[in-house]
Amino acid sequence: MTRVTSRPFSPSRRRLLAGGAALGGGLLLPGVLNAAWAAGSDAPEQREIRVGFIPLTDCAPVVMAAVKGFDQKHGIRILPSKEASWAAVRDKLVSGELDAAHVLYGLLYGLQLGLAGPRHPMALLMTLNQNGQAITLSEALQQAGATDPQALHHWIRSQAPGSVTFAHTFPTGTHAMWLYYWLANAGIHPFNDVRNVVVPPPQMVMNMRIGNMAGFCVGEPWNQRAIADRIGFTAATSQQIWPDHPEKVLGCRDEWVRDHPNSARALTTAVLEAARWIDASPANRQETAQVLTARAYINTRLALIAGRMQGEYENGLGQRWQEAHPLRFFADGEVNYPWLSDGIWFLTQFRRWGLLKTDPDYTGVAQAINRTAIYRQAASALGISVPAGEMRRSTLIDGKVWDGRDPAGYANGFTIKR
Repeated sequence: MTRVTSRPFSPSRRRLLAGGAALGGGLLLPGVLNAAWAAGSDAPEQREIRVGFIPLTDCAPVVMAAVKGFDQKHGIRILPSKEASWAAVRDKLVSGELDAAHVLYGLLYGLQLGLAGPRHPMALLMTLNQNGQAITLSEALQQAGATDPQALHHWIRSQAPGSVTFAHTFPTGTHAMWLYYWLANAGIHPFNDVRNVVVPPPQMVMNMRIGNMAGFCVGEPWNQRAIADRIGFTAATSQQIWPDHPEKVLGCRDEWVRDHPNSARALTTAVLEAARWIDASPANRQETAQVLTARAYINTRLALIAGRMQGEYENGLGQRWQEAHPLRFFADGEVNYPWLSDGIWFLTQFRRWGLLKTDPDYTGVAQAINRTAIYRQAASALGISVPAGEMRRSTLIDGKVWDGRDPAGYANGFTIKR
């Protein structure tokens, strides 16, 4: 595949600064500011950037930024690095072996607070995707008739406490939070009624096949793979829990951003442009799915990726549908803005489940991690509009409305908590 190149352009320093302040891109044409960053005094300090990823469909913006040449267009070269687990991503980010990563939203927040390993200041540059995860239950549960939350609740009550095992991918990660929220909404306490274990995404299907868990929450293509292998079915999608929820992010260490501000901006711009390209057409999504099947990325069959990437779902129980809230990578930039309210929501769940013993400075923590200024500069360079505020409003599966206000009240307002 061809790599995209940009035409050289060297505006004055004064005009460059003016362009950076134009959040809507109105003072400079899209792409002009990027060329200036690549050619002038704001050139990336580090040209080659090692970016880790886990073999999941939602690594697509990082992969396609490299494959389609958006990285070179913005003066850098992305070196995608396939990792085996989220723990490996964490360790390599903190050690500096990775400069940045496709990473779980809650993993970055967990590192910032010392909940996911040694405390380390982190930075969230942009959100990579919304939606697209799922909760899979085993074939054994299907045979037992536990195919909906109410039936599952009844079945678990008939078992010895703690004898039923569920898996997620990281203690402070998104999948843990979706699983806990879904179980609690069904009246199942995720700590008192069942046992939770951590399993890397590529190992989920194998572990369910040999009977190590009754259910798991993970990204694609592993839920679809469980259906194809006839070992499980999709009990819920993550977008049923929270329509258009934040999922993976482009994350790095705070010190890397401070030492390489131009590289961080160029990386964000390249990945953001790739996200826009993916969502531009069904054909681009299909091409992306084909690229991701390669051994260097997910190493799987196209049929396991393409359907859900296009919003075409089946649950393994005979139901098929076109998803109203499909996996999204761009949506006119709505996906990618690092909303403070998204980060604060994860903090409320850390508090709900006892990972935080007291209420933190919710807004202060989110402001420290989510680099909205860098994102706004990247969006400006591409002519992408940004919201005026930093909070958004959502309604979750239990009818609770989340808008970023009163996080302490929200966190403590759940009936089932730890």
